[in-house]
Amino acid sequence: IENLDNEFTLSFSKYGLIQIKSSSQDQALEIVRRRVDEIGTNEPNILKQGNDRILVELPGLNDPGRIKSLLGKTANLTFRFITMNEEVSFGTEKLFFEDGSDEAMVSKRIILSGDNLIDAQPKMDNQSNQTVVSFNLDRVGAKKFAKATSTGVGKRLAIVLDGKIISAPNIQEPIIGGSGQITGDFTFQSATDLALLLRSGALPAPLNIIEERTVGPDLGQDSINAGILSLLIGFVLVVMFMLYKYKVFGLIANITLIINLFLLVGILTLFEATLTLPGIAGIILTVGMAVDANVLIFERIKEEIKTEKNNILAFDSGYNRSKTAVIDANITTLISAIILFFLGSGPIKGFSITLGVGIFTTLFSVYFIARLLTSLYVTKNKNKEKLI
Repeated sequence: IENLDNEFTLSFSKYGLIQIKSSSQDQALEIVRRRVDEIGTNEPNILKQGNDRILVELPGLNDPGRIKSLLGKTANLTFRFITMNEEVSFGTEKLFFEDGSDEAMVSKRIILSGDNLIDAQPKMDNQSNQTVVSFNLDRVGAKKFAKATSTGVGKRLAIVLDGKIISAPNIQEPIIGGSGQITGDFTFQSATDLALLLRSGALPAPLNIIEERTVGPDLGQDSINAGILSLLIGFVLVVMFMLYKYKVFGLIANITLIINLFLLVGILTLFEATLTLPGIAGIILTVGMAVDANVLIFERIKEEIKTEKNNILAFDSGYNRSKTAVIDANITTLISAIILFFLGSGPIKGFSITLGVGIFTTLFSVYFIARLLTSLYVTKNKNKEKLI
């Protein structure tokens, strides 16, 4: 688990005396959020600052250059026909290809825009064995595309992104299915990024990166150390309380708690989670919940022993009759974690993920590991008068 923060502050461009409206900033904020979420970064924090800035904090980022490239593009996609005119006129303009190798005269009349796209995915073309970006259009876009390709058979259709031609294939036959492919000299990474930009939509205005800071693990180490220290203090106090209150059963609960923490950290490491303060808070809460489940079970076993002379039957009844309370308590907490995940953002999502994973590891450790160890002890001491 690594702790690495990269922080970007983005600013909208302004044209003359025209200020960007608040609604445009909200739209840009949502598009930036969609692009960052598509990349899959851990616990992103995206906030508005003033009237023309967006703050983006991304922990655990390994490739800041890719993020800057994706967030710096407007992603304004249009489909336009290439004209036969060699000079710029009222209805045409000269555009360069993205690789800068060639140029073409393109009609200013937009056949189709990126607003009509409903999905875009990188794929491998089985015939050419090249990476392409396949796209699907909505109902209105499919009709426009079918009409344009039906009347434009034999013409070249330029696919223009942010004022540069990505590719300009020849229309060999009408495309009426509402889907197509964007070809070009793509690597799989570049095709994935282009599909991401098209899916997230075009920004209402270009973004300029006015400040960039990279915060290494050392600068945040004090906070992480404080969080880990609080975890250790809480863990030690819980262990001491369980030993004092339940003796051997408390020792079993403590062993289960340690295994539970290893399972939780192992799962988070498997998914390459970033260790942040909200994540540490979720782990601390998991420690308390795991002990709470054991307390409910052990107290129920105590009640059963008062009426049942057979220790094995009392143990079995204690686990079975406390199961409803334990599962209900964890399910209600899991529901809260799910709501936090879908409605929250950034650190809130990180906390909810840690909490949700902790619930599953807690139930597993309590009803599989702790029950196994407890049953072995009860079976060995089934004739003992005071079992707990």
